[in-house]
Amino acid sequence: MKPTVGLTGGIACGKSTVAALFADKGIPVVDADALAREVVAKGSPGLAEIVAAFGEDVLLPDGTLDRKRVGALVFADPEARRKLNAITHPRIAQAGAERLRALADHPAPYALYEAALIVENGLTKAFAALVVVRVDEATQLARLVARDGTSEADARARIASQLPLAKKVEVADYVIDNDGSLEQTRAQVDEVHAALLARLGPR
Repeated sequence: MKPTVGLTGGIACGKSTVAALFADKGIPVVDADALAREVVAKGSPGLAEIVAAFGEDVLLPDGTLDRKRVGALVFADPEARRKLNAITHPRIAQAGAERLRALADHPAPYALYEAALIVENGLTKAFAALVVVRVDEATQLARLVARDGTSEADARARIASQLPLAKKVEVADYVIDNDGSLEQTRAQVDEVHAALLARLGPR
């Protein structure tokens, strides 16, 4: 299988922005967030299992998953979060592995797997290298409030509920600081890409 580089970071740090910059260089990106939506899509076995576990209240009128409601439910209840993860995580892992296997013949020297919980789930060693996207706490807070229209208190609680960004940076092979302009971030992606080519490119 093609070497796979993990891409992670904290909430509202700009992982997707960085992933798009790698994609601009012809690197295929497998997005765990997109897979998470697919495995609980309307009519899927994953969604049926979530409804069986949490009840019909987790559905929107159109029969799709009410992600905000489920998010609020599991945020406040560690046992509910464990139950949800037991349903979704194996499905996401299987879908991700299938996507990566399908990239075996892609001409790029490596693939990128973008996921929020690589470090939390103990998957660091599963990747050929780990790239962590970081921002300052004030930037992270401001971006989260702007992105989700949430209160500052709620945004702080969500950030506090995650593994501290510094812990992710500690285990990173490469760190991209996304506090500045898009051009500054792009320049860092250029550097990391060059380093990855040297490390993982054709022998």
